[in-house]
Amino acid sequence: MLLTDHLITVPLDHDRPDGPTIEVYAREIAAADGRDRPFLVYLQGGPGHEAPRPSARPMAPAWLERALRDFRVIMLDQRGTGRSTPYGAPGPDAAADAERLTHFRADAIVRDAECLREHLGARRWSLLGQSFGGYCSLHYLCVAPDSLREVLFTGGLPPVGRPVDDVYSATFDAMRVLNRRYHRRYPQDAARLRELLDRCDAGEVRAPDGHPISRRLMRTIGHHLGTDGGAEKVHHVLELDHASPGFRHDVAAMLPFDARNPLYAVLHESSYADGGATRWSSDRVQPDDFAGGSLLLTAEHLYSWHFEDTPSLRPYRDVAAILAEHEWPRLYDAEVLARVDVPCAAIIYADDPYVIRRYSEETADRLPGLRRWLTDEYLHNGLRTAGHHVLDRLLTLARN
Repeated sequence: MLLTDHLITVPLDHDRPDGPTIEVYAREIAAADGRDRPFLVYLQGGPGHEAPRPSARPMAPAWLERALRDFRVIMLDQRGTGRSTPYGAPGPDAAADAERLTHFRADAIVRDAECLREHLGARRWSLLGQSFGGYCSLHYLCVAPDSLREVLFTGGLPPVGRPVDDVYSATFDAMRVLNRRYHRRYPQDAARLRELLDRCDAGEVRAPDGHPISRRLMRTIGHHLGTDGGAEKVHHVLELDHASPGFRHDVAAMLPFDARNPLYAVLHESSYADGGATRWSSDRVQPDDFAGGSLLLTAEHLYSWHFEDTPSLRPYRDVAAILAEHEWPRLYDAEVLARVDVPCAAIIYADDPYVIRRYSEETADRLPGLRRWLTDEYLHNGLRTAGHHVLDRLLTLARN
């Protein structure tokens, strides 16, 4: 692989080009004989995660080798992540921090990408959007379709115009199914889980830094049930002695939200908001069977209590509370999408608890140039586990 670094300066607020600026980093990857191939931009899931780093097999992204046959790949560190200007510890003024973070959503990421495209002198390029990266890609189709050659979505066709409460309610329904499936596969784990959660209530289960892990926080390890191999990860951690160092470190690594990627927690709700305020949707729409002493594991459900039960997130509590009340602008335009003639292809995972199948199919119906691949062969991370196959088929679909 031939690697080229790109670092550009962009406005924090693209509507104020004379205001504060940040840097955005991207790594261009080409095959040895591929310096003149067209660009494919990889938009990472998240929000708040940097792009994957290239390396030798088996650590390289599973889809990269296939992509390099046709493209030069642009790995974009979305603003606030990786080698782009990072978002770190919050400042003393929570309102100022929150205002700054209103410029870190999909709309700003797309405008950054447009600045990078112009910097590279590319007239058009292709997109590969994984999860949240698919949300960015759909917004891209709304605001700059003429910049796009083709768009590929992997578990990332977002709902258009749906209230955030509809989305979160549907994710609880999906997790109920995955919980039942898990306990059919590992029936002995019901007793293990019940004992573990009772120990959490008693304050006996601790993280590596010594703080107690609450029942409700422990239940968030269920977000792995939405990924290929995730059920095995949950099962294997439940096999361990809760007081062992191995258990403590493994559980800490399995919790979805912490300050290693603070944007993932602070901006998570906003990624589902196609207009309006989110107001801690999970808190408000959580079904009764997920409340209190429930044994049901949860997924990417961000709660207000995450900023209490997770010590590393407590400094971000006031910022997150302000953003929960923020009135977000619309991201998608259904009328524009109905006219877009960019070739698109999407893999929709039938049992995805993060990007709900029926809403993805609704969105697919809005795009006349999109061909869909609905499958239960993979869960949300199919691009990671079977990337060569997934990307190859999506390219075939998009190219008819």
